[in-house]
Amino acid sequence: MPLNVWVLVAAQALAMCTAPFIVFIGSIQGRLLASAPEYATLPVGLVVVGTVLAIKPATWLMERVGRKRVMLLGTLAGVSAGLLGAFASWTSSFPILCLAAVVGGFGLAVVHQYRFAAMESVAAEMAGSAAARVLLGGLVAAWLGPEIAGLGSAKSEQFPFLYSWAGLAVVQSVAFVVLAIGYRGRAERVSQSATGGGRPLKEILANPLVWTAISGAAIGYAVMSFIMTATPLSMTEMAGHDFDDAKRVIQLHIMAMYLPSLISGWLTRVVGIPLMMTAGLLAYLGCIVLAASGISFHHYLWALLLLGVGWNFLFVGGTTLLPQGYREAERFRVQGLNDMMVFGAQATAALSAGVILTAFGWANLVMVAVPLLVLHGVLMTVWLVRSPSLRADDRSLPR
Repeated sequence: MPLNVWVLVAAQALAMCTAPFIVFIGSIQGRLLASAPEYATLPVGLVVVGTVLAIKPATWLMERVGRKRVMLLGTLAGVSAGLLGAFASWTSSFPILCLAAVVGGFGLAVVHQYRFAAMESVAAEMAGSAAARVLLGGLVAAWLGPEIAGLGSAKSEQFPFLYSWAGLAVVQSVAFVVLAIGYRGRAERVSQSATGGGRPLKEILANPLVWTAISGAAIGYAVMSFIMTATPLSMTEMAGHDFDDAKRVIQLHIMAMYLPSLISGWLTRVVGIPLMMTAGLLAYLGCIVLAASGISFHHYLWALLLLGVGWNFLFVGGTTLLPQGYREAERFRVQGLNDMMVFGAQATAALSAGVILTAFGWANLVMVAVPLLVLHGVLMTVWLVRSPSLRADDRSLPR
């Protein structure tokens, strides 16, 4: 893999830790500061709202000024989120905590573009492997984010989580340095001049392959976010597990999200995207069955491990499939639309998780995901039946 890919892996490991950081402490700190328990998961949902709001501006800027400058702006947003979170902890302000989550989402919107930058730095046949390599950075983020969150989590702390947020700002600053020194925009395979033009969006979306790619990533993210957002609160407040148990489950879950990236790029080439997405759906079904059947530590643990593996297969499959549905001149428009739909679905799921958990309980919450899995199965079937010539290994689409 080119140096650019490994730089993006390192940057992902650092900049992406905002996500597990806020997922882990967002609902817990939210419970401390919010005026009502149903608002506890609001910061976790708002980080996704921030991501959705920033996707279109981020891709628009990348098209005009290049990816590197926008990536650096993204890490600065991460630094700002850490400082705002520290201030929220200092002042015990729930609105400022929510603002910190939104700004953190701005930074994550840019981080989610790293995978496309990596894919454009290699030959077309290696695109899936490049995207999967970048996602491997999430393994470090899975451990680092919750560990930073734990810096200020002691009950004796006068200002809970203040040092946690300050630590996040430091890590984001290191990500800025890594990108500033290591990333080379000229190494991207597709030149920055290849922008604008292309087919109308309506014509692009008439291809069932595009809808399959978008739904794989969007439904994969929505189901994962829905269940993961509710897990810390369900474990600590409803099932009686302690803080460290919840932290361990979230850390191992996020590791399960990214560890399959060691082979998922290879799987896209060897077994094909349809089979890999099917495996992802089956992993999600296993997660739902386990989660609905009990609230012991091991029920949560194994359900969340399957949730992570299912997310990886669906997200990598959708990401690898998407470039087969657009031409070079259309890439920023389609990538932007894809991520708006992906993280719009995730935002809806994260924002609704707390309310549904409080109203209906854990077992009923996980069952809400079943219709979404059926929907993706239908879209994938339509693609395979109606477009047999556009299989997962077919890269004949004119560029």
